[in-house]
Amino acid sequence: MSKTTETAGSAPVTTGDEHVPGEPQQMTHRQVLEALSGILLGMFVSILATSVVSSSLPVILADLKGTQTAFTWVVTATLLTTTISTPIWGKLADLVNRKTLIQIALVITVISAALAGASQSSGTLILFRAFQGIGAGGLTALATVLIADIISPRERGKYMGLMGAIMAVGMVGGPLLGGALTDSVGWRWNFFVGIPFAIAAIITLQRTLKLPPMPKVRVRLDYWGAFLLSVGISGLLLWVTFAGDQFAWGSWQSVAMAAGSVLVLVLAVWVESRVEAPIIPLSLFRNRTVVLAVIGSAAVGIALFGTSVFLSQYMQVARGKSATVSGLLTIPMIAGQFIASTGIGTLITRTGRYKRFMLVGAVSLTVGLALMGTIDYHTNMALIGVYLFVVGVGMGMLMQNLVLAAQNTLSPKEMGTGTATIAFFRTLGGAMGVAVLGAILGSRITTDVTAGLRSLGVEGGGLSGGTIPDVSTLPAPVRDVVEKAYGAGVAEIFLIAAPLALIALIAVILLKEIPLGTKSGVQQRLEELGHDAADTAGAVRSDDDLTAEEAEVRAAQGTSADKGSEESLSDAATGRAPRA
Repeated sequence: MSKTTETAGSAPVTTGDEHVPGEPQQMTHRQVLEALSGILLGMFVSILATSVVSSSLPVILADLKGTQTAFTWVVTATLLTTTISTPIWGKLADLVNRKTLIQIALVITVISAALAGASQSSGTLILFRAFQGIGAGGLTALATVLIADIISPRERGKYMGLMGAIMAVGMVGGPLLGGALTDSVGWRWNFFVGIPFAIAAIITLQRTLKLPPMPKVRVRLDYWGAFLLSVGISGLLLWVTFAGDQFAWGSWQSVAMAAGSVLVLVLAVWVESRVEAPIIPLSLFRNRTVVLAVIGSAAVGIALFGTSVFLSQYMQVARGKSATVSGLLTIPMIAGQFIASTGIGTLITRTGRYKRFMLVGAVSLTVGLALMGTIDYHTNMALIGVYLFVVGVGMGMLMQNLVLAAQNTLSPKEMGTGTATIAFFRTLGGAMGVAVLGAILGSRITTDVTAGLRSLGVEGGGLSGGTIPDVSTLPAPVRDVVEKAYGAGVAEIFLIAAPLALIALIAVILLKEIPLGTKSGVQQRLEELGHDAADTAGAVRSDDDLTAEEAEVRAAQGTSADKGSEESLSDAATGRAPRA
């Protein structure tokens, strides 16, 4: 039985066994929190899959005899498949059972992680990381959609703050955990460690997540759109990865890859404008809030993934720290993002206002990245910690609230594709950022090391095959050259990322603040079904105004369909399974 107590001058105190406004009627507050724990576990698995290897990659690639290009692609492969698969998962979320979908994504993640941990070469590692990204794409898209299903926009702020905190722990705590595992039991456990979390998430979601059945629709996937989008995005990422390394930026190969990829993407847009059920509906881009959220999220993705991935190289190569210590040194970023996301999320729920906090976050992110652009291989580590804290605060106040602002303007029918589209562009920005900034970093390091060795009288010297060196094995003068090169190179990519964060600030400035809704996605969906049924019933009742001949024709054409619609509505509203 529900229990609610009330004290003088305060709001009702809930005990967990009752329904709370803004949550589905068929779930108590306790059930919502239990389901949320499974959703957040799934989100954590997704982030962990991407981030846990960050601090260990220098060790992993050294063990597997990988190059700087392989270093970039171990991360980029996951981001690439996450990017490509995210809108597909989002489209499926609008058509079929979302609970089943997120469990399938978790299973894919578990299997591919185990295979990645057994890799014997950098090539096979990249392959299985790519499969891991497919599961991560589902978790990225579906976790946010499921939260929208069970919690209203007004109440969602604090829960999105929790999601931001989970992302903080995953993005920065992942490298810390990965470093500790690498230094103790071995780097392969980086891939095995997420498996228990994924299994726990599957079980928790099965037991706790209770959603009404989706309306019966004929599932039509946009296969051509998905194929063309995948080819175009892959081509662009391959281009920015290999240009300047395998061939010159102005070479015919570079022009052919870039022009070909753009042409395929233009064709994809043409297909999306004509198919019945597009993977990314172009109608979404008539929504100003969605467009600005997409721009802001893409810019944040570049800044976030593109810089944090290479932070481990700074710590381990430029500063000579171990994998574990390099993870510990990123704790200030965790703290900043955790404090900002949870604290600001609670304030958004309390006040209903979000734009002011997003503005502060965008400024903080831009300033933090600019400050990180001033570091070198001798910068005081305490000062770097302050800079990282500022970056973390910016991410915590900005990233999830861009999604919240967009979701607040989406109808239930658009929630899956709309949310996935924002996640798609954020991940695309991250993948492009890692590829482009990785290429810039590799070129800068090669140039600086070659020049530095020449100053020592070593002509034609450089990094063998672009490999990442173990600085502890190098002679002191050569070690100083390498550390200086990596310090300057990583600082340069932070400086490049700062203006991109400024784009996110401009997008937030242009954003129009719309009052947050008070109904969950499930409530809105059932309400829409109710309106559709009322319209149908009105159309049937209007038969009284028709001639006998007209009424007979309408009855022959539509009565059975109307009856089926009313039965489907009744089933959805009561939570029963659809009738056969």
